[in-house]
Amino acid sequence: MKFGPHPVAEAEGAVLAHSVALTSGRLSKGLVLTRGHLDDLAAEGLDDVTVARLEPGDVGEDAAARRVAEALVPDPSAARLRITKAFTGRVNLIAEGPGVVRLDTDRLNALNEIDPMLTLATVPDLQQMAEGGMVATVKIIAYAVPGAAVEQAEALLGDARGVAIGLAIPVMCNARLIVTEIPGGAGDKGVQAIENRLRALGMTLTEVLKVPHREEAIRKALAAPDATDLTLILTGSATSDPYDVAPEAVRRAGGEVSRFGMPVDPGNLLFIGDLAGRPVIGLPGCARSPALNGADWVLSRVVCGIGVSASDIAAMGVGGLLKEIPTRPQPRAGRKRAGSE
Repeated sequence: MKFGPHPVAEAEGAVLAHSVALTSGRLSKGLVLTRGHLDDLAAEGLDDVTVARLEPGDVGEDAAARRVAEALVPDPSAARLRITKAFTGRVNLIAEGPGVVRLDTDRLNALNEIDPMLTLATVPDLQQMAEGGMVATVKIIAYAVPGAAVEQAEALLGDARGVAIGLAIPVMCNARLIVTEIPGGAGDKGVQAIENRLRALGMTLTEVLKVPHREEAIRKALAAPDATDLTLILTGSATSDPYDVAPEAVRRAGGEVSRFGMPVDPGNLLFIGDLAGRPVIGLPGCARSPALNGADWVLSRVVCGIGVSASDIAAMGVGGLLKEIPTRPQPRAGRKRAGSE
């Protein structure tokens, strides 16, 4: 592609690089100039105009963006993504429902190495999305790119390594919540925030069981007949040890605890385990707030059928220092003792 000033009289068919204000109206950048446009420019006394002129083998910005997007998402229904119409060299990939984004980061990084004018920007891998949220945007920066670059992108994305970008959708339908109570405790505070989290993932909170903050009471609640996909536990007093009442109740009920504690703040005091083949998540106290915390990362992945091992949680530490909650009474830097969330 050739770019630069060009005589107005010879610019027919070229792409206008910069918008031009005329007495008869504005010519917008990206416009393919016709003879009529050139007459209007000449009438204003303009001799030169900055244009982009495609050369043989070049692919225009909209066509290139569309081809790359279609290579990224060859089966939109399977990927649960919607491809928007190309406009000004941009195509967006939109989530078709709630879920968690899955990315082949190596291939996507390789895509962005092909040509600086061919770009892809995405949300982070494993980010939870709502329906209608933008997962990625393909943007062709110049008015055209070499066809060879587009073909290289298509070959990279069309290899046999599977889907490069997609949305893992919820595989669970419902959950129960066990809330432990202590005298003068939080009571029902936080139940609505947890229900809202589940609803955002297309799930239903079918039952809220309130029990005293004692190991045996939690064990009995866990052992009660249950047909839900997931059990959540919110304790009235923070779980502060791997053998505190809630994780120990899971073990006594016949389950196991695979991880207590996570390197995400807020969210340190989460635990995760399994009971009768179904996941159990012990929520940190910060789950009572609607603000983002480590429990959101674990909950969304579990609900979408993505395994969360102890190693997975350990790896959440890089990037796990989440922003301050504006309503927090004290900044975290001023606390004398960590580990209350």
